[in-house]
Amino acid sequence: MNNFIKDGVTVIRNVLDQAWLDRLASAIENNMAAPGPHGKDHAEGGGAYFGDYVNWHRFPDFLNIAKDGPLGNLAAELMGASQVQFFHEHVLVKEPGNSSATPWHQDMPYYCLDCPKTVSLWVPLDPVGEVESLNFMKGSHKSKQTFMPRRFKTLEPLEGDTTDYAPFPEIDMESPDVVSFAVNPGDVLAFDFHTLHDAPANPTNTRRRAVSFRFVGEDARYVARPHDVSPPFPELGLKLNMNDALPEDWFPTVWQA
Repeated sequence: MNNFIKDGVTVIRNVLDQAWLDRLASAIENNMAAPGPHGKDHAEGGGAYFGDYVNWHRFPDFLNIAKDGPLGNLAAELMGASQVQFFHEHVLVKEPGNSSATPWHQDMPYYCLDCPKTVSLWVPLDPVGEVESLNFMKGSHKSKQTFMPRRFKTLEPLEGDTTDYAPFPEIDMESPDVVSFAVNPGDVLAFDFHTLHDAPANPTNTRRRAVSFRFVGEDARYVARPHDVSPPFPELGLKLNMNDALPEDWFPTVWQA
């Protein structure tokens, strides 16, 4: 677990028991049957690729697994936080034969927040081999530098003013700092919002269901970005001023010392 601070990414084995995995699988199926306003098939050909987020009000187990299950406490341990708020959940389901890869990116510049303590917990519901698993650039979180946020399909900058960001770096896939991890249901991939990562397509004959749970520590503050953000919380009705604390009704506290 200490690798999270050093590398910006680590894998923790056997975090979730079968009861939580069953509840999470049910929540995913219910979400897919009734997508939210931002739920859609992102596939560009081949098998479907369902994505949706910010549905924990409609499917409470997305929040329950963080608050009553082990994820909130795990997030606190990884971040060294005295308080953990739930930023959002992101359902990601790549069907067999899906050819849509998620390009290299970092999460922070897509978000309407700033926070020194952050972690995404990527929870698989199906076995994922090392080749099909997410790739990470170890240590890319250390500078806290933010790179150009891009549209995943076109690699064009997000709509709005993105001139303050550094150009997105070239990634050498042969670098020893590029790592990936085979994971099984119950395992958790943990990474910092600044850690560069990608997600390959799913050429296998099995589904790849996962939910990425995003958490922030006690110093999280709202940032009004001069460009589009994802999730689009301002469009969803969030009204805050620059540097406001994140409100509990939108971002519940799931763990506190």
